[in-house]
Amino acid sequence: MRIRIDVDMHYRFTRPNTVFLALEAARTEGQEILHQNLTITEASLTRVEGDAGVGERIWAQVTATEMALSYDAEVDITRPAVSLNTLEAAPLHRIPGPVAPYLRPSRYCQSDKFVTFVGKRFGDLSGGRKVAAIRDWIEANLTYVPGSSDADTNVLETFAGRQGVCRDYAHLACSMIRAAQIPARMVAVYSPQVTPPDFHAVAQVWLDEAWHLVDATGMCSADTLAVIAIGRDAYDIAFMDSEAPAELISQSVFVTPA
Repeated sequence: MRIRIDVDMHYRFTRPNTVFLALEAARTEGQEILHQNLTITEASLTRVEGDAGVGERIWAQVTATEMALSYDAEVDITRPAVSLNTLEAAPLHRIPGPVAPYLRPSRYCQSDKFVTFVGKRFGDLSGGRKVAAIRDWIEANLTYVPGSSDADTNVLETFAGRQGVCRDYAHLACSMIRAAQIPARMVAVYSPQVTPPDFHAVAQVWLDEAWHLVDATGMCSADTLAVIAIGRDAYDIAFMDSEAPAELISQSVFVTPA
């Protein structure tokens, strides 16, 4: 599937500022970047490798008190949609070192709090069947409500309130899957299937010695997703982290089939 990405952002700062950006589609397995262009007014850019070597992050030193950013890209998504039910989980002693950290609790994914629930609710399943059942449970039991959470909402609040946005769905998926002793990490993505259009967050799970994308909201399938960045939770994959206070003036994200 080939998609077109168009992002425009305009922010005001209290002073000249340095921001950390994660918004370019990654050059990674399962997708090919056919074209991309990033423009930021009055800024000098320094690129660094993304977490686990996936994509690049950008330090933007903005010399003014406003930042106008535009990003456009065309991406060919080549990964297939794979049935989770056919995939097996690795025994713990065979999980590679770079993958093992995604078994542990993190700031927004307190997976240790879900061990008992996951054991009782999904204990008769294993591997990809367990992951699929967890994904289905989250989609069925949570309601997608824009504005129902904020940057401080943790996964326990999401579980109790039974509502959230993509960030909250992905946090709950990662937490429950890690509680099942299967590595899971958070992924920032673009997709034309996201409603309303925006940056989107999904989970990625380690099964059959490979990473597989899982969208607990039910909006998107893996063959429609363009990966931007990966991390332990939303703290690691935020599209922008600002040194100075930042005021949103306008922002739009449009992703369409090319």
